[in-house]
Amino acid sequence: MAKNDDSNGKIRLGAGPGPAHALASYQRPEQPVALVIFGGAGDLTWRKVMPALYDLYKHACLPETFAITIMDVAGLHEKELINHFHEGVKQFSQHEATTKDWREFSGHISYFKADFTDRAVYTQLSDRLAALEKKWGANLVSIFYLATPPRFFGTIADMLGDTGLARKRRQARILLEKPIGHDLKSMQKINRAVSARFHESQIFRIDHYLGKETVRNILAFRFANLLFEPIWDRRYVDYVTITVAEQVGVENRGGYYEGAGALRDMVQNHLLQLLCLIAMEPPVSFEADEVRNKKVDVLHAVREIPGDAVSSVAVRGQYGPGVIGGKKVPGYRQEPGVAATSSTETYAALKLFVDNWRWQDVPFYLRTGKRLAEHSSEIVIHFRPVPHQSFPLEAIVSWMPVSLSLCIQPREGIVLRFQAKKPGAEVILEPVEMNFSYRQAFGTILPEAYNTLLWDLMIGDATIFMRTDQVEAAWSVLAPVLDYWQSEPPDDFPNYAAGSWGPQDAASLLARQGCAWPFPSSLPPAHPAMMV
Repeated sequence: MAKNDDSNGKIRLGAGPGPAHALASYQRPEQPVALVIFGGAGDLTWRKVMPALYDLYKHACLPETFAITIMDVAGLHEKELINHFHEGVKQFSQHEATTKDWREFSGHISYFKADFTDRAVYTQLSDRLAALEKKWGANLVSIFYLATPPRFFGTIADMLGDTGLARKRRQARILLEKPIGHDLKSMQKINRAVSARFHESQIFRIDHYLGKETVRNILAFRFANLLFEPIWDRRYVDYVTITVAEQVGVENRGGYYEGAGALRDMVQNHLLQLLCLIAMEPPVSFEADEVRNKKVDVLHAVREIPGDAVSSVAVRGQYGPGVIGGKKVPGYRQEPGVAATSSTETYAALKLFVDNWRWQDVPFYLRTGKRLAEHSSEIVIHFRPVPHQSFPLEAIVSWMPVSLSLCIQPREGIVLRFQAKKPGAEVILEPVEMNFSYRQAFGTILPEAYNTLLWDLMIGDATIFMRTDQVEAAWSVLAPVLDYWQSEPPDDFPNYAAGSWGPQDAASLLARQGCAWPFPSSLPPAHPAMMV
C-alpha cells in the first residue's frame, strides 16, 4: 500500500508514492481481541487511545475480529460518544478519518454506562464477552484497560476476579494507566489488590515514553554498536543530563495536576525510565524479564537521598505569567481548576547518583517542567575533557568537551558534538556536529507511542511495560523528596516565568559542580509528510 500526505498533514493510504509508515511492518495479531476501557469516555481515550487504535486499524494491525467496549460513569448516548471520538481521531490520528473508514471502524465500538462498584455490571460484562467468544468461534484475548483514577484499580480488579474474568491467564490482561498511586504506600496497596486477582504476567503497567521509537532505539544504539559501549562509564563520562521540557501548561488537567505535580506526573515514571535505559547493564537477551531485570538493578543502585539533604539535590518550581510564542499566557495559579494559593510544583529537577562499578560518582541531572522555553525531550552524555590540553590557548577559545545527544522529540535523532580544526593557516578548534535524523535516515513515518504500546499489549509482549518491582523502586527513589516537599511548603512560588527555562536554583544545581544544562539540539527538518 502506498502512503502519502494530504493538505492538512494527514496520511492517506493508496494515494501514490510517499514515505512509508513504520506500522506497515507490524503483523496482524492472530487471536480475536475484546478491549474493555474503564473510564473510556475521558480525555485520554479521546486524545490518545482511540486515535492510536484507528491508526492500527488503517494498517491492518488490529485482529480481523475485535470489539471495543467503553465503560464509564458518564451519562452519554453511544452515538454521541462515537461522534466525539471521531473528532478526536480527526485531530490526533496520523491518518485521514474519512466518513466511510470511520463508519467501518466505529462499528466495533459500544458504550455502557457503568458504576465501577456495582457487581452486576461485571456479570453483564462477563456475559457479553462469553457471547462474543461464542459468536466468533474462537478463544478471545480480553484486555481490561483501566483509564480511571487509581482509587478504582483495586475495586475493578476485585470485581473482574469475582466474575471469573481474570481466570484465563493466557487470554486475560489488565492494563494500568499512570499514575499508579500517589506515593509508595498507595502504590503498594494498589499492587496488592490487583496482584490478588491477576498474575504478574497478566498485568501491564503503561509508560507511554517507553513506546516512543527514539526511546526504544537507545538500547539498539548502545548494545548493537561496539564504538560507544566501552566508553559508556565513569572513566569517560563526566555527567548526564535528562530533559523533558514542555511549552504547554496544565491545559484542562488542573484538577488532576493539583494532586500530582511534576515529580509524580513526569519524574517518577518517564524520566526515571530514561535514566534506566542509559545506566543499565547489557542484557543477556531481549526477553521481557531480562530487560526489566536490568532496569530494576539501576533503580536499586540509585543512591538514597537523606531527608536533610533534599534541598541540596532537588529543585522545585511553579510557573507564573509569561510570554510563549509571542502570546501572553497565565501563571499556574490562574489556570482552571487550580487553587489561587497552590503550592503544586510544575517544575522539578534532581541530582541523582547510581552507586555501582559503572557509574560511581557520575551525577545524573533530571529536569522537567511545564511552560518552558521550548518543547524538547533530550538526553545528553557529557564526556570528560581531555586529560592534557596540548593546543595553545588561542586555538581553544571555543573548545568544548565531546557530548552525545539522544534527541527523543520533537525532532528525533542523535547528535555527536566534537572539536575540528577550522580551515585556515592557523590551528583554531571549533565545535562541530555529526547529525543523524531518524526520519531522514529511514524515510519512515514514526508511529505514535500508543500505537506500539497497544499492539504489544494485544500480542502479549511485556518488554516495554513496567513490572511491579520497577514501579515500587521508582517510588522509593523519590519518597524522601516527596516527604520533604510535603512537610516544607515553598515560600517563593511562582518562581519562574512562563517561557523561561525554569527557576534559577535549577541552574545552580549544576553550576556548583561546574556543569550546565544544555540547550536543545537542532536537527535537519524531516520530509513534510513525516511531520505529522
